[in-house]
Amino acid sequence: MRLLGVSGGPTQSSKTLLAVKTSLNYAKAYDETVETEVVNVSEYNVQFCDARDPAKYEGDSKLLIDKIISADALIFGTPMYRGTYTGILKNLFDLIPNDAILGKPVGLIATGGSDHHYLALEHELKPLLGFFLAIVLPGVVYANNQHYTNGELSSDEIKDKLKQLGTSIVNFHRMMPDDKYSIIGALGPTIKRKSLSDK
Repeated sequence: MRLLGVSGGPTQSSKTLLAVKTSLNYAKAYDETVETEVVNVSEYNVQFCDARDPAKYEGDSKLLIDKIISADALIFGTPMYRGTYTGILKNLFDLIPNDAILGKPVGLIATGGSDHHYLALEHELKPLLGFFLAIVLPGVVYANNQHYTNGELSSDEIKDKLKQLGTSIVNFHRMMPDDKYSIIGALGPTIKRKSLSDK
C-alpha cells in the first residue's frame, strides 16, 4: 500500500504539514508494510492550470500528478482561509486527471485559527472529492491553534484523532476490492476534452 500525504499550505513549515506527517506516522506504526510519503505542495514549482491535458504538464507539476496517480490511498491536509481550502491545493486538484483518485480511500485534515471553519471540510472538500469519485472516510480531523504549543502538536485529543485517521485509512484500503469500479456507483456523463485550439 502506497499512502501519500499532501499538505496544501503556503509555507514550508506549517501546522497542517505536521498534522499530515503525524497521521502518516501512525499509519506506518500500525502497519509497517505501508509505504508513506508526504509532499508539501508549496515546496514544488507547480504550474497554474491552463486547461491542457494533464499528461502534457512537465517538471514539478508532472511529478506531483504522477505521485497522486500512483498512490493507493491519500490524506489531504489544508489550512482554512476565508472559509475554504487554499488556492495552492485547488490548483493541484485542477491539474490532476479526472480519474487520478477514482475509487481510492482519502482522508482529510484541516487546520485553522479557531473552529469557525470546521464545516468547510464537509461543504467544500468532500464535494470536491466526490467529483473525482474518491472514497472519502466519513471522519475528518480539524485542529486549531490551541492544539499546538511552540509549533508542536500538543493536544492528545487531536493526536488520537490523527491516529484514528491513519489506522482507518489502512483498514479501509485492506477492504477495497481489486475492481474499484465495482464500488463507486454510477459514473458521471462522459465529457470530451477539447484542445486549446478547438473553436
